Amino acid sequence: MTGQAQEYDFFPAHVVRTRRLGPTMLRVTFGGGALRGFASGGRDQSFSLFLPHPGQDEPLLPYREGEGWFGAWRALPADERAVMRSYTVRAQRTEPPEVDVDFALHGTGDGPGGAPSGPAAGWAATAGPGARVVLLGPAVADNRSVAFRPPADTGFVLLLADETALPAAGGILERLPAGTRALVWIEVPDAADVQDLPAPDGVEISWLVRPPGAPSGLPDALRAAELPDGAPYAWIAGESGTVKELRRHLVRERGIDRRAVTFSGYWRRGASEDRLREEAYAEPS
Repeated sequence: MTGQAQEYDFFPAHVVRTRRLGPTMLRVTFGGGALRGFASGGRDQSFSLFLPHPGQDEPLLPYREGEGWFGAWRALPADERAVMRSYTVRAQRTEPPEVDVDFALHGTGDGPGGAPSGPAAGWAATAGPGARVVLLGPAVADNRSVAFRPPADTGFVLLLADETALPAAGGILERLPAGTRALVWIEVPDAADVQDLPAPDGVEISWLVRPPGAPSGLPDALRAAELPDGAPYAWIAGESGTVKELRRHLVRERGIDRRAVTFSGYWRRGASEDRLREEAYAEPS
């Protein structure tokens, strides 16, 4: 299949197995020969996942070279074209070729309350072996969809994430060089969602549990923290309003150079990814 400027490509895959990680977290392992060409750069490697609608055997997706696929996909009827969602690679193996993706199952009826179940969470909660999907992801390991890139002179790392960014945080921690100093705060909706994340010595991980309906505790945790000496590099991801508040604190109140803060709103309270994509598409370039 054709790719986007050789940096990205479409990779048909299928569900190999699923494993529950906690009340609101599910790991889905995808497999298939096409994934031999999937070249994850690790860390917070993101990609687009295409899912079928209920009643479809596979996602309806027009494969086009370059950026043309997006216009062709968008031109299809909304209730027929593949559901597209952004996810992070949690782990990848080469033989057999497999990719692990962790889903936050908000509102699926299996965990604490939250936003109504979206199509991706609902699909993951019921997906069985053989279910077909398509990944649009990297064909080269050094690609634009890896955002965690601390400068060489970084003295310490700050990581702040909610449950949607937990897989990315886990991937980052596994790739940190030995001796890296890092302060990490991860917020989850249930204490049973806390995971044992491998990390080098010098990394301090703090877990926060957010009760149903409560605001994020990440801003207060950051404000109360005493940061180490040295040049910081911060990576923040999760709900967009919280991400903005955390970035504002680091830049305005802590005086950290805005270029040393990588941030990403993985979701926005009260808005679906489809709505956010439509808003971005409507913005003048």
